[in-house]
Amino acid sequence: MYSEKNFQTKKALKEAIENGEKIGIFQPNDMFNNPKASPTFTGTAYLEGPHYPQPHKWYAEVELNNGIIIKVK
Repeated sequence: MYSEKNFQTKKALKEAIENGEKIGIFQPNDMFNNPKASPTFTGTAYLEGPHYPQPHKWYAEVELNNGIIIKVK
């Protein structure tokens, strides 16, 4: 899964969340009909970035509340 914004580094994602940006996640083409990509999902999800077709250089565990990232590990 990916964050809605195409962050080039995990650090940039963390900084955006710490600065109060409201960022959701998505599953490209809704592969596997993943319920974690739902705009109302609350819980843990795993992201990768940057977005395809760029090679993935970072991975993150995130906590979501109603589809919005609230914490990046």
